[in-house]
Amino acid sequence: MLIPPGTVAVDPGLDLFAEIDRLRRELNAVILAHYYQEPDIQDVADFVGDSLALSQKAAAADAEVIVFAGVHFMAETAKILNPHKQVLLPDLEAGCSLADGCPPDRFAAFLARYPGHKVVSYINCSAATKAQSDVICTSSNAVKIVASFPADQPLVFAPDRFLGAWVARQLGRDLVLWPGSCEVHEVFSEKALVGLKVAHPQAKVAAHPECPEAVLQHADYVGSTTGILEFARRTDAPAVIVVTEPGILHQMRKESPGKELIPVPGADESCSCNECPYMKKNTLQKLYLCMRDRTPQVTVDPAIAARALVPIRRMLELSR
Repeated sequence: MLIPPGTVAVDPGLDLFAEIDRLRRELNAVILAHYYQEPDIQDVADFVGDSLALSQKAAAADAEVIVFAGVHFMAETAKILNPHKQVLLPDLEAGCSLADGCPPDRFAAFLARYPGHKVVSYINCSAATKAQSDVICTSSNAVKIVASFPADQPLVFAPDRFLGAWVARQLGRDLVLWPGSCEVHEVFSEKALVGLKVAHPQAKVAAHPECPEAVLQHADYVGSTTGILEFARRTDAPAVIVVTEPGILHQMRKESPGKELIPVPGADESCSCNECPYMKKNTLQKLYLCMRDRTPQVTVDPAIAARALVPIRRMLELSR
């Protein structure tokens, strides 16, 4: 069999779960995984959570090595919170369309047009963008973070315009929105969702606020991945239509085993458009290799990290 250039061969007979567990002990490492990771990675992780919970775990980590099974901005945040620890990411190409779509130089020029505005940035952005912000938020706490500012304080919200618009509707206040979006959540099909509601009239709909308003208007619950998990557990409905990246279904099936969980497809049902291509770059094999070789490491420029740490800490304080 031909092995693609750059591919590291791993003995197919190797028990990756056992090897990762061995390396975890040898390195004194903690493995943090996002809900959108593949099931095997979630199962081998020490903790699985959303961006807020993972940030809190990273801040409290006493391990010498943090292995972040997620995307680059998450590992960057862990490094900012733990500058003297090694932070590993299974694949450095695991990025984020929201972070990529808000380059720091363009963001600085955008902010220059809004003097007197405070800046609330969604955690799905680069360290250099965080460094230009007053406070960071996640989908779990975005409403609370924005509400912490006086009603007459003008605000810029970046980089997700759909999350920002949803927060603005919840609070009845105007926000200046950076025109960014998640390439996965923006393509969920309203038509497919309505069709699923017709086919499953007893089902409730749980959606992530990164989705467009046209999709969210059909939801019984709008919230973060953790919120969606909790909603599925507590609802009396026999089925839940899930409007977020389908990686979360693995934990939902564990926590709500008696319920039917129905993922909503993207607008193009011939592709896996409802899956995050960046999250799926990480694999169990890459997780093993990054721990075995202690690379790739995530690094952050110290000056940028120092500035970004301030709004990250502010978020953590407001989320207690």
